Amino acid sequence: MKDTQHYKAIVVGLGAMGSATLYHLAQHGSRALGLEQFAAGHTRGSSHGDSRIIRETYFEHPLYVPLVRRAHELWRELERRSGESLMTITGGLMIGPPDGMIISGTLRSAVEHGLPHSILSPLEVHERFPAFELADDLVAVLDPRAGFLDPEACNRAHIKAALELGGEARFNEPVIDWTAEGDGVRVKTEAAEYTADRLVLSAGAWNRSMVPDLELPLAVERQAVFWLDPESDRSHYDIGRLPIYAYEYRAGNICYGFPRLPRGVKASVMHAGEIVPDPDNVNRVVDSAEVNSLRAALEPILPALAVAPVRESDVCLFTNTPDHDFIIDFHPFLPQVLISSPCSGHGFKFSSAIGEIQADLLTTGKSAFDLSPFRIGRSAG
Repeated sequence: MKDTQHYKAIVVGLGAMGSATLYHLAQHGSRALGLEQFAAGHTRGSSHGDSRIIRETYFEHPLYVPLVRRAHELWRELERRSGESLMTITGGLMIGPPDGMIISGTLRSAVEHGLPHSILSPLEVHERFPAFELADDLVAVLDPRAGFLDPEACNRAHIKAALELGGEARFNEPVIDWTAEGDGVRVKTEAAEYTADRLVLSAGAWNRSMVPDLELPLAVERQAVFWLDPESDRSHYDIGRLPIYAYEYRAGNICYGFPRLPRGVKASVMHAGEIVPDPDNVNRVVDSAEVNSLRAALEPILPALAVAPVRESDVCLFTNTPDHDFIIDFHPFLPQVLISSPCSGHGFKFSSAIGEIQADLLTTGKSAFDLSPFRIGRSAG
């Protein structure tokens, strides 16, 4: 085993949140180490699959709007630094019954924050975006600043920039154990032991096992995604003609999708997967019942896509809190340990901003954002 090395901060997990945190720590000038149990660009967790939605008129709650605005700025900064295209703005349609969760929540955020938006009838949607044929009882809100991120490219860009600024990243090096040591921490892997002033646990679906004493309210959900291949009017699904979308197909239930990318036209049903007890043992085979559920959800808005052949399918993991809001909080008994689970299937878009927030917390103990809604103990009041 190598000699112990000391860092200002150690980041466990180098997915979306961990890679962004490592980059912003390096920007602070902090000596920082990122540890990842799998290879770079792995497909075992939550940061793969060619696309992630970014949207501003946030139907979940207006509190997320300032976060996504900052994330927009930081994604563009990272693009300039990396020279890569990371974020594509397509516009976004939030679709549902006029009194449903998506429409009412979208309009609440738009009005509260003065965001640009348009309310479109089914006919207006079809005229602008011909692939859509909305049922008559639906309405759509257009978010002109919505689009998608390339998750693999985003993570690569964060890691590359972190290394250029003096950060260190070690892949295929799982953490065996960590312990508090005075005001700092000691982290043990199969290859070495490291000490640090601060530790951030950003291991996604594996976070709960990193702090078993806390019994964090995190449930790992298997999420199936599909890439479809429409056989007619193919250009209707191209970037520029098909925006990203989210559709409340049943009260409280959502499907979502993207324009055509190299793998096909990606779509999925949100939060329809089984809860898995062990993220290391997940069924990665997608069955016909899952694609049939997606087809039924899509039929009232994209009838041609709903019957399109499947080109590819994949599985990723959601790590859900009971209220589907994030956890970004210090360990209740160890103030040198930050627990990071900005998750529940809607977190990736924020990762550029969350990396900045977490680096600020680790270096100054403060953040420019109100993080009280993301405290660990909120469910207990």
